[in-house]
Amino acid sequence: MAGPLPIADPAPADGLLPATAVTDAATRAFGLYVHVPFCRVRCGYCDFNTYTAGELRGVSQAQYADQAVDEIRLAGRVLAASGAPDRPAQTVFFGGGTPTMLPATDLVRMLRGIRDEFGLASGAEVTTEANPDSVGPEDLQRLAEGGFTRISFGMQSAVPHVLAALDRTHDPARVPLVVGWARDAGLDVSLDLIYGTPGESLDDWRTSVESVLAERPDHVSAYALIVEDGTKLARQLRRGELPAFDDDLTADMYELADERFAAAGYEWYEVSNWATDAAHRSRHNLGYWRGDDWWGVGPGAHSHVGGVRWWNAKHPAAYAERLAAGVSPAVGRETLGAAARETERVLLGTRIRDGLELASLGAGGRREVAALIADGLVDAKNALAGRLTLTRRGRLLADAVVRRLLYSVIE
Repeated sequence: MAGPLPIADPAPADGLLPATAVTDAATRAFGLYVHVPFCRVRCGYCDFNTYTAGELRGVSQAQYADQAVDEIRLAGRVLAASGAPDRPAQTVFFGGGTPTMLPATDLVRMLRGIRDEFGLASGAEVTTEANPDSVGPEDLQRLAEGGFTRISFGMQSAVPHVLAALDRTHDPARVPLVVGWARDAGLDVSLDLIYGTPGESLDDWRTSVESVLAERPDHVSAYALIVEDGTKLARQLRRGELPAFDDDLTADMYELADERFAAAGYEWYEVSNWATDAAHRSRHNLGYWRGDDWWGVGPGAHSHVGGVRWWNAKHPAAYAERLAAGVSPAVGRETLGAAARETERVLLGTRIRDGLELASLGAGGRREVAALIADGLVDAKNALAGRLTLTRRGRLLADAVVRRLLYSVIE
């Protein structure tokens, strides 16, 4: 199970937002995230708010699409009553869990609810995550016909023993099949990888990277495995059942991936993400990193509008009960102060290729830039042009760079 929700103020039953949250909303992009909390099995490393069938007594997956549409309609009412301007969704992202545990018709129905309530901007990006073993060609065709433009497959590795350590259930040989089916349906394709799995060698990782490149996806994500408290993986490591992590090997894996992706024509645009060109970057995720507005639909989903952040009841049963009672499913809310918003701006902006304008940093942060260049963490040429962007070494040490830049916040 996922960890506890953050401690914050209670969310109002009507969900209404303060006037400050919708000030200048018309200048910010708006998207929706739809959380589908169902999985066939629980991966040992996962602490997301997800549930297998055995954990969902009294909860019907067949009713989930209707519940999500109820929240989508509530979102429209709340934003309108709070004074937010009408804004079509520029991006929609279905995540989880495994969204494709639901029938493709349910996913299309939820997307139709978004289109009916908010509209979709011209050229809107509409993505769903999927496991390679959770879709067939007919499903992908239905998704494309229903308005989805992009699919993100959780490949994670091409090496069977690494997949087994992660409790992933698909056969690596299925990845080329689902990529081909997605292409035939007209969908853009992203492949997601995880590196640093206990027992994974550099050669194992090289095999996964080369397997991804052989498929020529439009987009690749590669995330270092993080061990979260309370997960099966954390218990296995604590008991010594799996080898400990090697930070140097993990860094080598990142450098190998970045070198191979760059050589194959992929550009990094966020520390853990690469695309064939700017048009194939994940616009939805860029919205998170740039502090845009989004409404999160579903159990445990988080939302953000104009510096106000809130989150829904975690368990699907509690989520459904609140909607059935006609109240917002949100249970907690926080309003970010100026210092917190600036900290997040620096933290997230540093991670993306566009970087930060040097002039936007405080004097303390600007004073650090020369030393960061000398340490090989910040690109000197871009800094001379007035922007702070990370070098490859800087991406490996991004958190350390941010800590030094945050002089501009605390000064």
